[in-house]
Order: sequence, then structure tokens, then C-alpha cells
Amino acid sequence: MPKKRSKSKRRLNPVLHIFCEGEKTEPNYINGYLDKFFPGNRSMKVIKVEPTRKNTPNQLVDEAVKMKKKSPSGDVFWAVYDRESEQKHSSSLHVKAYNKAKGNNVEIALSNVCFEVWIVLHFEETAGPYHCYDDLRKKSPLRSHLPDYDKSDSNIFRKLEDRVEKAR
Repeated sequence: MPKKRSKSKRRLNPVLHIFCEGEKTEPNYINGYLDKFFPGNRSMKVIKVEPTRKNTPNQLVDEAVKMKKKSPSGDVFWAVYDRESEQKHSSSLHVKAYNKAKGNNVEIALSNVCFEVWIVLHFEETAGPYHCYDDLRKKSPLRSHLPDYDKSDSNIFRKLEDRVEKAR
């Protein structure tokens, strides 16, 4: 009788899980960025922007922690959300989310005041005193640079890709 072969064990690459506050803007931009700068994604970590309807700092961190408990130990988790005004989420809520993330090895990427500030930076520097997205939309040059700007634009990164270095 032939000897049984041992199954070879392939080591899986870690997965980078990203949980975003926005349902469309951040995932559309991040996925466009990854497609442009990491096409195929074969030799590096697999990156997955997780679908979620959660939109507060604590909820996003909770979702990341919950998935982290079910995932392989090498996977990496990030929560991406806006800082916005004190009226929307108090500093104490941000501290709570930060502490929970830190205690569970979840990273945080914070947009101050909102993700659209990053979009404006693709065109010009700004240090405007914005408190939230609506404030930025009214006072910033966002509409002059992107008159057809729509938060759900699936092509947002393609419109900005030649300006990433300027934004950085």
C-alpha cells in the first residue's frame, strides 16, 4: 500500500482589514488607491476594505475587535473615521475608542475634520477652521476643484490619482 503523503501547509499572507466610517467615499478612494499602486496585490498583504454600516468611532473599533477575534493572528486591523466637531462625537468618546483600539491592537487613521479635507489637499494646502463636512463643503474650495463632487462617486480616486503626491 502506498505511503500517505503529508499535506503541505501553505502559510497564508496576513490580511489588512480596514473599517471605514463612510460607506462610499473612503472605501472608493482606498480601493482606487490600492488598484493603482498595488495592482494584483500578489506579493504583499491582502487588503480588504470591510463593508459595514457602523459609523461612530466606538462602533468601528468594536467591529474590528470582533472580527480580529475570529481571524488569524497575523492579520492587521484599522479603523478609519472622521474627527469632526465636538458636538458630533465628544473627545471622551474618541478617547474611549482609542483606548479600546490600543488595548486590542487595532490601529486608527483619523481624518481631521473629515475625509474631504484629504481630497482638498490634492489641489491646495488648507488649514481652514472646518468643524464638519457641511462646514467644509460651504467654505472650502472643494466645489471649485471638483464641481461635480459626490460622496458616492466610485471614480473619486481616478479623478485625483495624478495629484496624490501633492496631497502627501
